[in-house]
Amino acid sequence: VTMSIARHHAEWLSLVPVSGPFLSLPVLLNAFPQGLDAHDADHARLLRAHLEEWEAGLRMASPPAALHNAWIRFVLTETLELDSDLLLDGPAIPQTLQLEVPEHGELLRPSLVLQDPTTQKPRMLIRVYPRGQSLTSYVAGSRWKASPDTRMTDLLHATGIRLGLVTNGEHWMLIDAQRGETTGYSSWYASLWREEKITLQAFRSLLSMSRFFSVAEDQTLESLLSSSAANQQEVTDQLGAQVRRAVEVLIQSLDRADQDFGRELLADVAATELYESSLTVMMRLVFLFCAEERELIPTRPYPVYELNYSVSAIAQQLREIADQHGEELLERRYDAWPRLLAAFRAIYGGLSHDDVYLPAYGGRLFDPDRFPFLEGRKSGTNWRDAEATPLPVNNRTVLHLLEALQVLQVKVLGGGPAEARRLSFRALDIEQIGHVYEGLLDHTAQRAEEPYVGLIGSGGLEPEVPVRTLLQALGDWVLDTELDAAARSEKDPEQRQQLEEQLLPPSAFLDLLKEVGKRTPKQILRNLRQDLDSQQQARFRSACQTPELYELLRP
Repeated sequence: VTMSIARHHAEWLSLVPVSGPFLSLPVLLNAFPQGLDAHDADHARLLRAHLEEWEAGLRMASPPAALHNAWIRFVLTETLELDSDLLLDGPAIPQTLQLEVPEHGELLRPSLVLQDPTTQKPRMLIRVYPRGQSLTSYVAGSRWKASPDTRMTDLLHATGIRLGLVTNGEHWMLIDAQRGETTGYSSWYASLWREEKITLQAFRSLLSMSRFFSVAEDQTLESLLSSSAANQQEVTDQLGAQVRRAVEVLIQSLDRADQDFGRELLADVAATELYESSLTVMMRLVFLFCAEERELIPTRPYPVYELNYSVSAIAQQLREIADQHGEELLERRYDAWPRLLAAFRAIYGGLSHDDVYLPAYGGRLFDPDRFPFLEGRKSGTNWRDAEATPLPVNNRTVLHLLEALQVLQVKVLGGGPAEARRLSFRALDIEQIGHVYEGLLDHTAQRAEEPYVGLIGSGGLEPEVPVRTLLQALGDWVLDTELDAAARSEKDPEQRQQLEEQLLPPSAFLDLLKEVGKRTPKQILRNLRQDLDSQQQARFRSACQTPELYELLRP
């Protein structure tokens, strides 16, 4: 039951775009152990009728403002069942709930305020915009280049109110802006409520009148969000693990290219320098993802940057090709890596053209001359005048580097495969980035003079052992499949244990794996008994590089 409810919550979470901290699965399972509040079919039909009426009005030459306001009111008072008497508007909104921005000639003020009937204090600020106004783009007709979500965040911080709701009728964005904490943004779309009813369930379950005023203090929306914030460390740890694996992928890709070119590309590059360069590439990407999501790089007025240099756009374009034609096609293309290098140069040296302007940020992180070999240049050359022939890193590798940062594999309670969850760089704070970087500094790269096998260890250990050493300890042992089948089918525990003891490899092999990987004999046997599927077999064959090594290790 727990597993099915976890899947239920994971499903609607995957359909609600989130940027920053939001509700975690453990908290949701505790607050909604039976799942979200039941779907109300009668209300859904009424909602659909009002939505279609609103959409029809938008198609008019001059959409009536009253129709837009009526739709907003319907969602607030009927869908969320917020009491009209608790929704302050106009002169009833206190002047303490506004913010002057004199440098831009702006006054930030909510359209509505949800007031607590007991304390008379505001619980949520609501701001309504026209349907044509995007909640994440600059406000039309304003000198201040700040989007509605940014404006609401500033207003919440200034007034000390934690929750804000911003909408243009179609897009409903909840903003959680607790002082001193990372801000979270979660979005619902009215048009999706018709197709994905579970998103409407989530909207009503989380933002309804009862969630604010009819549950225990520790079950209010604010409390659920606070409890979920404690799980951010898991996000940081998972990001660190994925970045480290991405660094490994990049190093392996560079090494493979070096091998294909007769070991000439990296002949003068030390292993430690290779690791440092790969780590630098990943931290550059983290920086760019953060800067682009936070609109620190002026992309929108200049589509040339967004279409050609933006790492977010590069990732999206590669993913679309992979989904349409398969990732194998990406292995035969090499244009994404030079685009990343060009983006790094653009940040360092700036861009100045009729269609794009970007100031030169400089800095050691993006200095192209720090690791010139990444661009295929000799050490000591200058990036401004020396010809560059970037290392042949294929597009599939670039996609995996980018998605290692963008998509976290989050474990689901109750077992089962991990759920893919998009990471919000907008909400990633300096401490989290620093934690990831410090974790990577604990590692390095070494050149292997002979083939090594990476082993599964306990407690996060990933030991590497020379193939020669492993095979010497293993001797001529091969898993007896008939004895294994008998052990698996044996009902008597004592008999099964005796059979499994006969299946164990030599003591020298067990002692070696116990020493380097801290594994028990039972754990080792369980791993040795696992069959590889066709995809794993293909990856294993590719890793071995030669048929001889593959045949040697396969048994």
